[in-house]
Amino acid sequence: MTRRDIGQELLEGIQAIKAGQGRRVTVQLPDNVKEIRGRMDLSQSAFAGILGVSVRTVQEWEQGRRKPSGSAASLLRIAQRHPEALLA
Repeated sequence: MTRRDIGQELLEGIQAIKAGQGRRVTVQLPDNVKEIRGRMDLSQSAFAGILGVSVRTVQEWEQGRRKPSGSAASLLRIAQRHPEALLA
């Protein structure tokens, strides 16, 4: 069994990133919060409660005045792909 040298792997990864060879990941933000909420058959208030944000924030997203970021965007992607995960 060969032992891994985690330190060396990290250094090689950092060097690859510096050389422009790192993997780039593009995350697509959910584009229609109202549609996601509608498919879950939830009111703005209930949807906001599940996501842990204010009703006003949900309204701002739905009207396109603000974009979800960070953990809210992650939760919206989950709601879009696997709504049952948030309803359980």
